[in-house]
Amino acid sequence: MAKSFNISKQMVWNAYLKIKANKGSAGVDRQTIMDFERDLKNNLYKIWNRLSSGSYFPPAVRRVYIAKGNGKTRPLGIPTVSDRIAQMVVKNYLEPIVDPHFHDDSYGYRPGKSALDAIKTARQRCWRDDWVLDMDIRSFFDSIDHSLVMKAVSHFTSCRWVLLYIKRWLIADVVHQNGAVEKSIRGTPQGGVISPLLANIFLHFVFDKWMEREFPRVHFERYADDSAP
Repeated sequence: MAKSFNISKQMVWNAYLKIKANKGSAGVDRQTIMDFERDLKNNLYKIWNRLSSGSYFPPAVRRVYIAKGNGKTRPLGIPTVSDRIAQMVVKNYLEPIVDPHFHDDSYGYRPGKSALDAIKTARQRCWRDDWVLDMDIRSFFDSIDHSLVMKAVSHFTSCRWVLLYIKRWLIADVVHQNGAVEKSIRGTPQGGVISPLLANIFLHFVFDKWMEREFPRVHFERYADDSAP
């Protein structure tokens, strides 16, 4: 029987290998990567079958909090192992399409770029420029507008399954530590595989392109939602 979407088993396998290398915590089902691998063939088949048929619906993400340097905490959304693999399938497809369009001074979560590269560039420019601003978008990952994210992604691709699953991930429920379930009406979970790429796509338009248009002489370095014009 023909599948709705042209997603190959090789794409799922490649995604699994990356998730295995990255490790990560268990999601709401408490399944670890070792648990997942006990029935690896069947588990990967289920992901491929559901993704390629259009019947994949992501489970809720597990909300955890990690300490920040300022004494506050940062909320993370931890997907299940299966969901991380599914997200990686989409990321592997979408990232090569969008990354060549990104600004040279966008350094966060990009192939071949790092925080150290951003620091190096900022340090060089600090010796040349008279002033610098340190900017951070408050609660960016928790407050990003879903409709605007989808509009930004749609600028780069019309692939039906990419758009379908990104939308489903954006609205996936969140399970808190006390067991309470929260509907997601905004934001993309910091801790999800696809979230950093969605953040870069969104900020490509609302910050990078805006800076190019409105302040073409102002240099900046951006790492996700942190920037230093």
